[in-house]
Amino acid sequence: MESAAGGGLGSMRAVLAILQWWGFNVTVIIINKWIFQKLDFKFPLTVSCVHFICSSIGAYIAIHVLKAKPLIQVEPEDRWKRIFPMSFVFCMNIVLGNVSLRYIPVSFMQTIKSFTPATTVILQWLVWSKHFEWRIWASLVPIVGGILLTSMTELSFNIFGFCAAMIGCLATSTKTILAESLLHGYKFDSINTVYYMAPFATMILALPAMLLEGGGVIDWFYTHDSVFSSLIIILGSGVLAFCLNFSIFYVIHSTTAVTFNVAGNLKVAVAVLVSWLIFRNPISPMNAIGCAITLVGCTFYGYVRHLISQQQAAALLGSQGTNSPRSRVEMLPLVGDKEDKV
Repeated sequence: MESAAGGGLGSMRAVLAILQWWGFNVTVIIINKWIFQKLDFKFPLTVSCVHFICSSIGAYIAIHVLKAKPLIQVEPEDRWKRIFPMSFVFCMNIVLGNVSLRYIPVSFMQTIKSFTPATTVILQWLVWSKHFEWRIWASLVPIVGGILLTSMTELSFNIFGFCAAMIGCLATSTKTILAESLLHGYKFDSINTVYYMAPFATMILALPAMLLEGGGVIDWFYTHDSVFSSLIIILGSGVLAFCLNFSIFYVIHSTTAVTFNVAGNLKVAVAVLVSWLIFRNPISPMNAIGCAITLVGCTFYGYVRHLISQQQAAALLGSQGTNSPRSRVEMLPLVGDKEDKV
């Protein structure tokens, strides 16, 4: 009886963790799109900078005040040699996401972001000369096909927004790959990741934001109606952006790898549906089919990775004590089944 009660409580905790993760994620995306489209605050660098500042403050409070996670100590030298390069890519990832939101609908942007598994595998193959078995490559086919179909049938297609979203995928993949080498020896969670990277990202982005968007922001202050309420929304988006990072910590520790993968793809579907209900951007039937194929492909990719991971673990257990040479085939990309980082 006790185990059944514990299992039921664990399932309830996992469901609540997923729901609050979905809620924060969808809300952040919708509010950012609202800021660019409805508030006419077309300054993605400034919005990203606000997010980094709020995340820096939030991570400090979470670690030093709320004691939600212990602080992972990083040597001062490593902060510049390891954390700073990661922060630069982290900054590019967030900025490009916000830039793409300014020019293309949420549904299209979210679908393109689902291309990240493919860019991660391709980058490791081309740049780092890693090899993967045929099942990994086969699982990428529906992802690539879905993205192509969605892009060709997107009624609100914008080449600048599309390129920003695609380069954002590359930045996300690069961050994941670099983390394997740059952060070797440090087991970062989502809160510590934000704690160290957000201040660096703010420093990197502050000057370009002022130079490129400062004049436009000042003009917006003088010409826009209801400036105070708009500023509350912009600041609120930054607070919610940190809450999203915080929520990832609970999802990762409350779900299995397969559940996390499926929930992540369903989250994209929820974001697409909610954004369409709010902004009513036109979506053709073929475009919706392309989006669905992409999400199914991402789920299939996650399943294949999980299956290979289990087989690889069993093979390692079976070969303990032997000095067999390492296979030329790298069975898994450098992305964990559940990444405990942003």
